[in-house]
Amino acid sequence: MEYVLGIDVGGTTIKLGLFSTEGELLSEQKVKTPALDNEDGYQTVTDAIRLIVHGQKASRNDVIACGLDIPGPVADDGTVGFLANVDIDPEGLVQAINMCLPNATIAFVNDANAAALGEAWAGVAVGVPSFVLIALGTGVGAGVVVDGKLAAGAFGAGGEIGHIIVEPEETLTCGCGRHGCLEQYASAKGVVRLYLEECAARGVVPVNIEHETDTVSVFRAHAQGDECATLAIHKMCHYLGLAMAQVSCVVDPAMFLIGGGVAGSFATFALELRETFEQYALPVSKGARIEAASLGNQAAMYGCAYEALRLRKERFGQEEAE
Repeated sequence: MEYVLGIDVGGTTIKLGLFSTEGELLSEQKVKTPALDNEDGYQTVTDAIRLIVHGQKASRNDVIACGLDIPGPVADDGTVGFLANVDIDPEGLVQAINMCLPNATIAFVNDANAAALGEAWAGVAVGVPSFVLIALGTGVGAGVVVDGKLAAGAFGAGGEIGHIIVEPEETLTCGCGRHGCLEQYASAKGVVRLYLEECAARGVVPVNIEHETDTVSVFRAHAQGDECATLAIHKMCHYLGLAMAQVSCVVDPAMFLIGGGVAGSFATFALELRETFEQYALPVSKGARIEAASLGNQAAMYGCAYEALRLRKERFGQEEAE
């Protein structure tokens, strides 16, 4: 039996999914994200690959395609652009994976693009020709699908809506080196920052925050009536709705899907986000659906596995034609 591997490289964890070539998820696991620019980091990934493959009682030679999604732009030729939230040496990582999976075609995909491909392949966007998936995680990215095709852009930055500037007066620097990007307010890290800043401004003791992306505690505090948490979520919706309205002016999608870790609380802020989007959107585009992505944290695994399999079929098809 042949297998396809999807590896979702996030800022805090790496999630691995082993699929059949028909798209059935057979097994998954996760490990903490190391710096992927040295041998120790590479070995963390290859050890996890060996474990998940052997757990299926399969050989590494049976894996014919392996997709990796990363939190940064990937151009049409596979070149990786800037990486704001994770340290990766793409060439070194690919070389390590090639040694581990000698028969696999390797593909890099932007994480949000991968999630969009996953939803189009096996999720709520099946049959929807134009949609935008917004991934709210450690950072903020988007996968843009127009007329059934992924719009990655000439330099791989298509869908980098996390770096739309929504607050020009911001003094803090974004991971991209600029100021006032959406990512600074709507990412998990941004929501936690907004909450802690509001607590400090009011002289209020915040609830226990376990780590810098702990939005679960912020949303729980909001549910318990914490005004600082409520204001942080309000600001997140304001900036996110504003950015979505701008995106709508460019690609006019039929649907926005909200994915990523923050999307686990989508029901909490869905109504406010809808109202904010309608406040800023062109009248003709206000009817765009806004829904939660259906594959959750598995979407990117599905999508990058799908893209690697597609690339393999494309390459082998070209070789047969020649």
